[in-house]
Amino acid sequence: MKPAIIDIPGIGPAAAAALGEHRIKTLASLARAPVEKITAVPGFSEARALRVIAAAADLLATSATSQATETETAAAGKQVKAGDKGKKDKKGKRKDKGKGKKEKKDKKGKGKGKKKGKK
Repeated sequence: MKPAIIDIPGIGPAAAAALGEHRIKTLASLARAPVEKITAVPGFSEARALRVIAAAADLLATSATSQATETETAAAGKQVKAGDKGKKDKKGKRKDKGKGKKEKKDKKGKGKGKKKGKK
């Protein structure tokens, strides 16, 4: 999930709304905003502005790193699936193609027809 402004420690719904009124609605816009623009928002001192800018930049960097890792993991998973010859059933177990078909046919034939035994 993509991080939002309210994921920054010290930024709740009220602070996020106040930032939004000053056209700061995304982490990227917060990370790039000059301190003067953020201090113009009620409730933001210079120290708090510096803290949230740094936190936004860190959160963006962290999310970019995790997204890159997720992309690499997904790509590796697709490579494994492409080379996988057997299909998986609903529980994730592999079914071998062509194997077991004779067993199923044999099982279907058993028990049908006349029973042998006492007359």
